Amino acid sequence: MRVLGLDPGLRHTGWGIIDVDGSRITHVADGVAHAATDQPLAMRLVSLFRQIGDVLERFHPDEAAVEETFVNRNPASTLKLGVARGVVLLAPAERGLPVAEYSANLIKKAVVGAGHAEKAQVQMMVRRILPGCEIGAADAADALAVAICHAHLAVTRRAWETPR
Repeated sequence: MRVLGLDPGLRHTGWGIIDVDGSRITHVADGVAHAATDQPLAMRLVSLFRQIGDVLERFHPDEAAVEETFVNRNPASTLKLGVARGVVLLAPAERGLPVAEYSANLIKKAVVGAGHAEKAQVQMMVRRILPGCEIGAADAADALAVAICHAHLAVTRRAWETPR
């Protein structure tokens, strides 16, 4: 199974691709989709949608996973992030891929073992789980963590659902 992990952001959306074979996880690719801050919101969303579409076309994932939005103190920022997240959810769903959503705490727990882990701990564990991968940006590392979380939970879910 090939999984696309996505860490949505209006300026920078991280993406990461992993292959999953049972409990074996291997790094395929990662990167960041950037939207120019000097463009109107609608054009920034189009740019994110197209860039995620390019990733989907290039790597042909079987499933996608997206980090859920956390609510912060600034309602306007939260709303804009939610709009970007909608575009990130739409891109794989529009191509017929199943899309799972995970909270930040669940992602951290699946990767690090603690739901309130620091970003540095998550990045270190992503590098340990995916040896040899050169992660270029924090947003890409976060996206790989989303994909790893999905891989762990999807494998477990499938094992429970398989009739014996």
